[in-house]
Amino acid sequence: MFRVPCLSAVLGGVMAALVSPAALADVAVTYVSPETFRDSEFRSTRSRAAALAEFDKEFEKLAARHLPAGQDLAVEVLDIDLAGQFEPWHFELRDVRIMRDTTPPKIRLRYTLSEGGRVLRQDEVRLVDRTYLSDPRARNSDGRFSHDKRMLGDWFRKTFARPSGADPRS
Repeated sequence: MFRVPCLSAVLGGVMAALVSPAALADVAVTYVSPETFRDSEFRSTRSRAAALAEFDKEFEKLAARHLPAGQDLAVEVLDIDLAGQFEPWHFELRDVRIMRDTTPPKIRLRYTLSEGGRVLRQDEVRLVDRTYLSDPRARNSDGRFSHDKRMLGDWFRKTFARPSGADPRS
């Protein structure tokens, strides 16, 4: 007797093959001593955890968008100095991050890009966006750490750009 496999079992197998961990790009982010990061956002355990969770999401989003399937990225974040700073001497604005030309976003990190256990590229970089306030995209910036995330996204695009015609998975 001939049996027709259950449709859900067939679809489940196909989906498992499509999203197999070996086929997807993977990013592993480690924050090296985040309590010592330059920015005051990282001094309190609660605000540090929330900020790092935001950056984890951003790294995952950027890796999914820019890394080819099968490549793995290991990132060690060594320091973060967020755009702007708190100015406690302005009593009414002491909890507001003030953006000035002298307080650009800065991130120092070390990364290793690999595929199948073979290292493709590795480096330690210092990202700084001194023109973050004059960037036209800044006018439409909303959300937490938008200047810092944009700088990170620009670095991802420049460093891990896909050849033209590649699947952007965005």
